[in-house]
Amino acid sequence: MTWLLFLLACGDAPGPAKAPSEAASSASTVRSTAPTHPAAGASWEIGRAATPEEIAAWDLDVDPTGRSLPPGKGTVPEGQALFQTQCAACHGLNGEGGGNGMYPALIGAEPKTGFAEDYKIHKTIGNWWPYPTTIFDYVRRAMPQTMPGSLTDPQIYALTAYLLHANGAVPADFVADATSVPQVKMPTKVQFIRDDRPETTSFR
Repeated sequence: MTWLLFLLACGDAPGPAKAPSEAASSASTVRSTAPTHPAAGASWEIGRAATPEEIAAWDLDVDPTGRSLPPGKGTVPEGQALFQTQCAACHGLNGEGGGNGMYPALIGAEPKTGFAEDYKIHKTIGNWWPYPTTIFDYVRRAMPQTMPGSLTDPQIYALTAYLLHANGAVPADFVADATSVPQVKMPTKVQFIRDDRPETTSFR
C-alpha cells in the first residue's frame, strides 16, 4: 500500500521546468499547427464559383413591376383545375383556408378594409395583397408546400389567373402572362405606404 501511494504521488507531481529555449520551441509548434484564416480576397480552396446558369436558376424573385416574369401564359379554367389538385388539400376547396388555421385563406374580397379594427378578419389575396405579381412570385418559389418549384411557369400563370379571378380582380376570360399580370389593379382599398426613407433613422 505504501508503494502504491508513493507511485500515485509521483504521478501527480509536476515535472521539471522546461528550459526557456524548449518552452519557446513548444509554443512555436502550437502556433504553427493552429488553423489560420485566409487573407482578404484569398480562398479556402473549397468549392467553386457559381456559373451564371446556376445563379439564374435561383434568381426567381418578381417585383411589383413584373420584372423577371418569364414567358408563358395561363387561363382561369386551367388554374381552377390546378387549384383543386395542387392547393385545395391545404387551402380548402374554395380557398377558405384549412388545417384549423394552419393554412391561410386565399380567396375572399371582403372586407377590403378594417384590419386595424378587427384582428380576427382573415387577410386574403382579395382584401389585403396590394400587388398581383406577388401571387406568381410566391407560388413559383414556395408552393406547393410538399414540392416547391415543381410547377411549370404556364401552370403558375394559370393559378395566378384563377386566384385573381376568384378574388374579383379580373374577369373569367383573363389570360395571365408577363404583360397582363402587372397591370391588374387589386381590389383592396387598404392604404399601404411605400417605404421611401433614405436611411433607417427616419420614421413615420
